[in-house]
Amino acid sequence: MDTTIPADSAGATPSPESPSPETEGGKGNGTANQAASTDSSAAAKNTRRKGVPEGLWLKCDGCGASLYRKEVQQQLNVCPKCNHHFYVGAWERIAQVLDEGTFEPMNEQLRPTDPLEFKDRRPYAERLIGEQKRTGLTDAVLTGTGMIRARRVAFAVTDSAFIMGSMGSVVGERLTRLIERATEQNLALIIISASGGGARMHEGILSLMQMAKVSAALARYHEAGGLFISVLTNPTMGGVAASFASLGDLVFAEPKALIGFAGPRTIKATIGIELPEGFQTSEFLLEHGYIDRIVHRRSLKTEIASVIDYCGK
Repeated sequence: MDTTIPADSAGATPSPESPSPETEGGKGNGTANQAASTDSSAAAKNTRRKGVPEGLWLKCDGCGASLYRKEVQQQLNVCPKCNHHFYVGAWERIAQVLDEGTFEPMNEQLRPTDPLEFKDRRPYAERLIGEQKRTGLTDAVLTGTGMIRARRVAFAVTDSAFIMGSMGSVVGERLTRLIERATEQNLALIIISASGGGARMHEGILSLMQMAKVSAALARYHEAGGLFISVLTNPTMGGVAASFASLGDLVFAEPKALIGFAGPRTIKATIGIELPEGFQTSEFLLEHGYIDRIVHRRSLKTEIASVIDYCGK
């Protein structure tokens, strides 16, 4: 995710040193002048910083470079120096992949509830309200239909900003209804996964059931001759990776995305051995046959359109 460098992240103004015994005997004026000079320098720095808007720069998580935010946004939120793919939200994904103005949302009326009256650090009902206000989403997935280079598709994207993109009852139901729509209308199905939370513990077994429900809907879609392209982004973990995200007829992934069931630190602590370099990254999984292709974000729309044409959809 983007790491913004605060406007005051430059080194703090040093405070003048405490007077030394040499201040006595006529050397105190030099120390006072040095302190005054330091204060003047600090004032000049503060004056220069006043003209720099906060959030104008960000730090790349991949190479550590300080980047001009607008330049990164022009590159579809990809680092121009190392190709690190930054987080993008669900609505921005839609804007990047679908033709402008063609997205038609589905099942927005489905809203999550709190059937178990779950409480951890805060009640689940309060957490849902807070997440909805913070992200502008009603749950962790957007579903609907749209066009990709004039080809109509069924489209879904999960968003890790909403409780880490975890799969609760509403996420599973929205995906299932979308798959059924794609089956009925013979549409290619595209699901972009950005879920680091797996099944949502706040809904217990109701959440776990969604893995089987969505997978069963995909099986019926496959039997009807549908084309499912699954796109894995950073992160795709837990129950999402263990169910629909890995069931695509074609599985694409963004570069260096974290993909797996449990995280590498958990696995290392469990089995007690050193993991291979790059374990659970897109590149490692491509080498071992788990995914079909690594696709740069700027090429994703073209790649999907090409596959749809090639498969006759």
